[in-house]
Amino acid sequence: MTAEEIVLGGYASYVQGDMEALGSIYHPECKITLNGNHALSGVYIGFDAFHEGILSKLNTAWPGFNLEIQKVVSNETDVVVFLKLTATNLESRSIHHFVVKDGLQVEFNIHDDSQLAAAAIQI
Repeated sequence: MTAEEIVLGGYASYVQGDMEALGSIYHPECKITLNGNHALSGVYIGFDAFHEGILSKLNTAWPGFNLEIQKVVSNETDVVVFLKLTATNLESRSIHHFVVKDGLQVEFNIHDDSQLAAAAIQI
């Protein structure tokens, strides 16, 4: 599988609610960074920390949270996904940057419009 196929498979797993499949593409020490200065911002190590710290809170933080992939750019190890984010009181753009090595995501950087996200967050 290519890096892009691995990452896009992760989005498919997320949409289907299959957290086991999503977690299987993360290296145990994957570094996930959510930029900004709000309740969910920070650095998370490993899928369990990411799931507990961000994924499990998305619909509480931004009710009706949804993402739509707009464009993907990739090479052998790096995948950049341009997204549209929507929620009850949020419409924004985001860029997700993944680094994939040996078939696993080893780094995930989330670049949101952190001011909009912070203004709209419900927790």
